[in-house]
Amino acid sequence: MKTLKLFLLAAACLVAAATQAQNQTQKVQANVQKIGTTLYLIENFYVDTANLDKVTEDAIIAALKELDPHSAYISKKDVEKANEPLVGSFEGIGVTFQLIRDTITVISPVAGGPSEKVGIMAGDQFIKIDGEEATGKKVDNEYVQKHLRGKKGTKVTVGVRRGSDKELLDFEIVRDKIPLNSINAAFMLDKHIGYIKLDRFAQESAAEFKEAFGKLQGQGMESLIFDLRGNTGGYLNTAIELVDQFLGEGQLIVYQEGLHQPRQEWNSTPSGLYTTGKLVVLIDEGSASASEIFSGAMQDHDRGVVIGRRSFGKGLVQRPFNLPDGAQIRLTTARYHTPSGRCIQRPYENGVEEYAKEMTKRLEHGEYFHADSIHFPDSLKYKTDGGRTVYGGGGIMPDIFIPIDTSFNSKLYTNLVRKGALNRFTTDYGLKHRDDIKARYGDFEQFNKGFVVGQDLIEGLKKAAEEAKVEWDDSQFAHSEKFILLQTKALIARNVWETQQYYQVMALEDAGIKKALEILGDEKGYKKLLKGK
Repeated sequence: MKTLKLFLLAAACLVAAATQAQNQTQKVQANVQKIGTTLYLIENFYVDTANLDKVTEDAIIAALKELDPHSAYISKKDVEKANEPLVGSFEGIGVTFQLIRDTITVISPVAGGPSEKVGIMAGDQFIKIDGEEATGKKVDNEYVQKHLRGKKGTKVTVGVRRGSDKELLDFEIVRDKIPLNSINAAFMLDKHIGYIKLDRFAQESAAEFKEAFGKLQGQGMESLIFDLRGNTGGYLNTAIELVDQFLGEGQLIVYQEGLHQPRQEWNSTPSGLYTTGKLVVLIDEGSASASEIFSGAMQDHDRGVVIGRRSFGKGLVQRPFNLPDGAQIRLTTARYHTPSGRCIQRPYENGVEEYAKEMTKRLEHGEYFHADSIHFPDSLKYKTDGGRTVYGGGGIMPDIFIPIDTSFNSKLYTNLVRKGALNRFTTDYGLKHRDDIKARYGDFEQFNKGFVVGQDLIEGLKKAAEEAKVEWDDSQFAHSEKFILLQTKALIARNVWETQQYYQVMALEDAGIKKALEILGDEKGYKKLLKGK
């Protein structure tokens, strides 16, 4: 009798499942028929000629916007271009962007690219391009590519809305070939501590990392600072391969699951290059997706100390689906979870528009300045391998908080960068004095130790400011003097040598790097940070 009951129960479950599947299929078919009928009516009864291809695309785009902030439609001609920042090179202004409510929103300027040089920042919104309104339904990926890409040396003017400022900031950007090496810098900070800055998790990032790591190891590296600040993510497989370099065999790296996607896990292999040495990971509000997978795994396994500010909070998985015409839908199908179980995706229940304002709200709430302004509910509490408390529900919270640097927060510095005066002056100076600098200092190391931005360079910068119609204010210069002089030296170094030398100069006064050096130099303090309470 018991066996019969179990059999009947199982049969009932199968019937229910089949009925549910049939109902779902019927629902999909009914909606497909409704959409098809609508297009038929437009084609045959609408008062004017209608572009059905465009109507269909607009409908798809509108539907995806209602789902979540990261599901997206990519037209046929944009599919290849969408992957270029991760697999190739191109000429343009050099920004990673996302269209949020028909507005071009900068996720991050490409390091060393023309937008970064003039001062474009993460969170900036392009409201005008060459004097033309650049918002609304006309703004799609094709519009962005058409208006912002172009041949090296050509210029484009953008009107930028920054934060809650009502007045637009105007930037003139000279297009250039965009550097796409994913590692911006790899060098020794002292005799034992190495530094690697990864810009994005691109197709060749793992190979680049292994090469850079081997070079530093050959120079005596015993501890590593891995900088993911401003890294907006990239390929999942690359993130997994890089995490694998730091963990022992058999440790969970990340898992993902969704309503229609069963749990899928990735674990570390025995092939890690750096599984025991001391490690600091630097993150900030621009660190997203793959960066959060990496820093979350390091934190959950107590593998390294995470320093900086709360990361972006993107934990949604997009799977590409090809459409019959060659276009593509990147549909969110699952959520990422760190090894402890944390979901790093921040809430988006209030809509895409509110989601886009998150970074501005963090600034207004004081989160960039004070760690105690961030509050997580106990329901989002998780434990690391060693018993430390960590939280999910909105990015990775660092083990040590570093407030944002306000020394560059002056109108003078903003205008020097925005109007290109600082970049033009340092470029001209570097080109004019390159041979003299190399002859005097011999190599970059001696330049870094001995070169001082003196009064003659300050006067030159004042003249460049005047030519760019930037009003020089001595009180504002006093506020930002240390940062402006450091930037001037770093930019000259970049123009005389390469991009890496820019980062080597800036490292001298980088608060995150300074704190990392302090932690790595304190054996007991480092171990204490990684122990559970």
